[in-house]
Amino acid sequence: MADAVRRALAEDRAEDDITTRWAVPDGTRAHARVVARQDGVIAGTAIPAEVYRQLGSGVVVTEHVQDGDRVHTGQALLTLAGPAREIITGERTALNFLQRMAGIATAAAALADAVTGLPARILDTRKTAPALRALEKAAVAAGGVSNHRLDLAAMVLLKANHIAAAGGVSAAIAAVHACNTRGVAVEVEVEATAQAIEALRAGVEWIMLDNMPIEDVRHIVTLRGSEGPRLRVDSGLRDGPYRVQRDESRRLEYPSVPSPTVRRRSTSVCF
Repeated sequence: MADAVRRALAEDRAEDDITTRWAVPDGTRAHARVVARQDGVIAGTAIPAEVYRQLGSGVVVTEHVQDGDRVHTGQALLTLAGPAREIITGERTALNFLQRMAGIATAAAALADAVTGLPARILDTRKTAPALRALEKAAVAAGGVSNHRLDLAAMVLLKANHIAAAGGVSAAIAAVHACNTRGVAVEVEVEATAQAIEALRAGVEWIMLDNMPIEDVRHIVTLRGSEGPRLRVDSGLRDGPYRVQRDESRRLEYPSVPSPTVRRRSTSVCF
């Protein structure tokens, strides 16, 4: 968080806010409230305090909500007190982070709510804004979606390009097993039932079924049985409400969806 804030303040040239410095008398004190302008799920509540800490301004930020709280239009989220110049200079950076994180959390909550009561858990992906992954994954979690692979070193994920270069599903898995002295989990992405069968036989912890027809998904669930690897289903859940049928027989334990971070809308909050 601190590094992201540092880069954001540098990008905004916060050290040379000529408008505020020239227009607002030095020594002026102010109070401000950050208020939700729409309903949603909040995230990133600790970031404004970090913004003002780095400005070295003596602005006191009081949080009235926590990450994951559902907030309503008009609700006070934060209050600020301190030098007026610094409150104004940091305003846009603080709001940019808060709006983005709340938008992600709100989108994630809509997906998590849609599978309430089902034997399924929504997972996120690595499709995050460059250099903001930790913050965005925290926002996803605040909305009730589970974090999956954090980065390229966290686990093995064999995708179509790896499989093609290795010479097939079985060959790719065998090569990884031969090198996996770290004991990290191995996941393989498959696009057809035949590939899934190869993965089941080769032995992995996860199989991702990539946009496969529902009939093929049901067949693979049956083939896996109760003791096989976990199934992650990339089902094209990117538009609108959660569209996968609420059919418990599918046993889609881990649908994955990038939409909280890729297609999120910022939640409107204001000073």
